[in-house]
Amino acid sequence: MKINRRQFTVGAASLLALPAFAQNGKTVTLIVPSAPGGTTDISARMLAEPLGKLLQVPVVVDNRAGGNGNIAGQLVSRAAGDGTTLLVQYSGYQCITPLVQPVNGFDPAKDLKPIGHLIDAPQVLVVRQNFPANNFKEFLAYVKANPGKVNYASSGNGALQHVTTELLKDLTKTYMTHIPYRGTGPALTDLLAGTVDLTITTPPPLLAHIKAGKLKALMVTGKTRLDALPDVPTATELGVPLVASSWFAVYGPNSMSPELQNRLSATVRQVVEMPEFKRRAEEQGAKAIPMTPAELAALGTKERATWDRIVKVAGIKAD
Repeated sequence: MKINRRQFTVGAASLLALPAFAQNGKTVTLIVPSAPGGTTDISARMLAEPLGKLLQVPVVVDNRAGGNGNIAGQLVSRAAGDGTTLLVQYSGYQCITPLVQPVNGFDPAKDLKPIGHLIDAPQVLVVRQNFPANNFKEFLAYVKANPGKVNYASSGNGALQHVTTELLKDLTKTYMTHIPYRGTGPALTDLLAGTVDLTITTPPPLLAHIKAGKLKALMVTGKTRLDALPDVPTATELGVPLVASSWFAVYGPNSMSPELQNRLSATVRQVVEMPEFKRRAEEQGAKAIPMTPAELAALGTKERATWDRIVKVAGIKAD
């Protein structure tokens, strides 16, 4: 079998990482900046088992919700740079939180070291089962007829769900009330209970509920329809120029050495390129996309600039 140079380099780097982790016998902790049940949590759990097998150590998930991602981010930024404490980060917390809820002495772009990208997913507008609308046209008519009476859930102030919905409000000239939660899981719990009317979030935590008829999907914010939801139109099809997706990636403390950063990056890439990981991502309406640390850093810089413009146009501020 012919092995190209890139495959050899990645494989060799990953193998070099194994002895260090296996010998120290320490557990690797994946810090998740939100409650269980959301896409960040799901992507971390998709990563944990195969990563542990490659590193030959236990890998556990630790949910640290709060502060719009700042609590978990600061925890990881201050951790030892030995690779045993990593952050599974959500793009909204990486790129938007610093714009609307900055913390003195902490900036995720400067204080966290990029390791590897996991998945990318568009967002889906879903409403509670008994919401008086069965498609986006009916939804829009109802919201316009009831300004301020319709409320929407998000995973927190400044989260991508919050910013995307505020942008939707601006584009459609509607008014809805924002209800922030400490993660997608709690927000989804209240949506299923009918406590809130809608949310816009990534497909993984939604699909089972949509297929069971417990939630109604009205719109997708991706460029194309989702294979998992072929009957749900895109915002562009509906005449709304709204395209937004979330991505989920792994970061470490800035004190981590470049050598260890590259070794961990190579190992994370191995996981993301596994057929089983790709299959699970696609089943969740997402796409597995590996990236180098440099590529991930560039993605963060680009998205932060994009959302900075939108935050200013929409006038979004932390409550």
